[in-house]
Amino acid sequence: MSNLDATDKAILRAVQSNLPIQATPFAKLGKELGLGEDEVLARLEAMKASGVIRRIGGNFTSTALGFSSTLCAAQVPEDKFDDFVAAVNAFHGVTHNYRRQHRYNVWFTFIAESMEQIEDNLAQISQSTGVQDICSMPAVEMYKIKVDFPV
Repeated sequence: MSNLDATDKAILRAVQSNLPIQATPFAKLGKELGLGEDEVLARLEAMKASGVIRRIGGNFTSTALGFSSTLCAAQVPEDKFDDFVAAVNAFHGVTHNYRRQHRYNVWFTFIAESMEQIEDNLAQISQSTGVQDICSMPAVEMYKIKVDFPV
């Protein structure tokens, strides 16, 4: 993150929890930061291209909207790791994933319209990658936490 200037950092702080909900959120954000909409969008795109950010999107309580969700853990051999992560990330219902130093070394969350759809998608991931050990652990109780990263 050392390549980010003060303006990039201000944009990142703002989009974490204060992105305006309106027709032109990046114009309003830019105005608040003394920037034009085009500059805000260009900087966000550059940060996305460099891997600083993956996505910008809202956080919703999926079950309140009628969706199903699960936490998954997979045991992925090192030689299949990159292909497995790419297969997982190809699904829009995957909100995030991360590597762990554990026998189950890839963990990710999956949201879809039904548990059946999630299970079908996990079967597709397994079939396409050859990774058989994928555990699906639907939430028994939901906890929402707010995380803003200091920038």
